[in-house]
Amino acid sequence: MTFCIITHVIHGRDNEQFFAYSPYVKEMNVWIKHVDKVIIVAPLKHLEKNKIHLAYRHPNIEFRAVPDFNLNGLKATLRSLFLLPKLLWMIYRAMSVSQHIHLRCPGNMGLLGCIVQLFFPSTIKTAKYAGNWDPQSKQPFSYRLQKRILSHPFWTRRMQVLVYGDWPNSTKNIKPFFTASYFESDKSAVTPRNLESAVDFLFVGTLAPGKQPIYALQLIEKLKAKGFDVRLTLYGEGVERSNLEKYIEQNQLDSFVFLKGNQEQSTIKEAYRNSHFVILPSKSEGWPKVIAEGMFWGCLPVSTAVSCVPSMLNFGKRGVLLTGVIEDDIKMLMTVLNDNEEYSNKVSKAVNWSRIYTLDLFEAEIQKLLVP
Repeated sequence: MTFCIITHVIHGRDNEQFFAYSPYVKEMNVWIKHVDKVIIVAPLKHLEKNKIHLAYRHPNIEFRAVPDFNLNGLKATLRSLFLLPKLLWMIYRAMSVSQHIHLRCPGNMGLLGCIVQLFFPSTIKTAKYAGNWDPQSKQPFSYRLQKRILSHPFWTRRMQVLVYGDWPNSTKNIKPFFTASYFESDKSAVTPRNLESAVDFLFVGTLAPGKQPIYALQLIEKLKAKGFDVRLTLYGEGVERSNLEKYIEQNQLDSFVFLKGNQEQSTIKEAYRNSHFVILPSKSEGWPKVIAEGMFWGCLPVSTAVSCVPSMLNFGKRGVLLTGVIEDDIKMLMTVLNDNEEYSNKVSKAVNWSRIYTLDLFEAEIQKLLVP
């Protein structure tokens, strides 16, 4: 079987290997493990491979590089319109020689893939919508257009659309799904933690406005001011780093707030195992891996109620759901920090739930999707 991936994810090349953002490639390596040939249609740039990258593992990969494009501003939009015929043709050619078409959405390439796949009604297809599928959420027009096409069975013949969460009034081709980071063999005893000494919070992810790392920092700052012995460690890089550094310096927070940058997955895993909370005050998510990973190692999630996160946290029984109103969120966190027994109870429920969703189960479900 020739398996065709249409994605907006930016790739790099290291000798004969292609690499990209680690969580994405780790998942795709599970998909391509069961196919004969892989065609990847995606942007390719001169990237310096670093700790957040991972290479594909497959002996037969054909990479068809397309220009990176976006619609941010008049100049970029005009350039994109100029490139559009070439992009559509490249996607069409790749799909025409494939037995399984896999779209990664939402994204610019995913949108074009949604359109071109209309010409292949008899080809088996899957689409992974890695963003927020919540019908009530506010999203850009291009995202809403992709969701509209993908949720229409007539326009998506022989396609299963994998989404995060189980949403009402979904069409028959929409399949609630999940993602995973660890195998059954990774399961080991969770390090016992209590709230009687210093309490460690983690932020793991891109330091971007949408992830709101500043809000995470402000929560810890206010808890500290109320007398709680708390610390925050942030892992990741991004455009918000300079703002965070400035805020830390101006408010003299460097004794309990630490910026660690990008780190190996082994380092992140140890941080989960030894911290009390993982905090993600993000404005939008799909299935946030950092939340599921933290839960796997007994690190209680503190997250905004976006996408399927309320379900993941069982509406607060397996974590803390932030409101975005800092006074209310501080009160909720204080309640948890003052009740060690309730904290331990939530942690136990979080661990038990997250350890259902292993890479072993993920691979078994993927194999079912690949059967003609």
